[in-house]
Amino acid sequence: MNLKDHVHASEMPREKLQKFGVQTLTDQELVAVLLGTGNSKFSVTELAQEMLKSAHHCLNELGKFHFEELVNIQGMGPSKACSILAAYELGRRKRTRERKKRSPIKCSANAYELFQEHLADLIHEEVWLLMLSRSNVPLSIKKVSEGGFSGTVIDPKKIFHIALQHKCSHVIIAHNHPSGNLIPSQEDIRVTEKLVACGRLLELQVLDHLIVSDNGYYSFADEGKI
Repeated sequence: MNLKDHVHASEMPREKLQKFGVQTLTDQELVAVLLGTGNSKFSVTELAQEMLKSAHHCLNELGKFHFEELVNIQGMGPSKACSILAAYELGRRKRTRERKKRSPIKCSANAYELFQEHLADLIHEEVWLLMLSRSNVPLSIKKVSEGGFSGTVIDPKKIFHIALQHKCSHVIIAHNHPSGNLIPSQEDIRVTEKLVACGRLLELQVLDHLIVSDNGYYSFADEGKI
């Protein structure tokens, strides 16, 4: 194989992906795309083949490899090993988060985990709405509003308009305090009472209102305020 043919072969998986879609790629071709390029001795598809061979052609086994094991595979280096590890970690996180979203909300801590994914590390306030089925399985989670450092608007009309569109049975509202202070303000208390009252009229129960910060959360339901 001359150099021109070698380079062309290494680019084939990417070309196939662009033309026919990622689902058409074999395991070896997918690994080759992650590796990106070959080296002076091997094309990227040959490197991918060597990697799969080391894992007995089992993707589950490949996912168990540590950094040191990957860099010891012939033709591999730190950069390519990092690409493989990052791809598997993304897959793990996606599966974990999907399981969380399908699990019923049984307590405020379960709801906090979902909201924290969206509200962590923000320097401004946001309001989010978690919509649940009759059995408290999450149906959807949506941002309702965004404000400044010291406040944002919690509009019951907008919240229940979104909730009714999604045909949910229960809702949980959350907003963050970038300051880290978890003590509810008088406005937080007033709007929570208004949300609960509106929910009763619409037969759409407000299960909780959480105040979230990087230090933890405050639950109106846990504190007996709902």
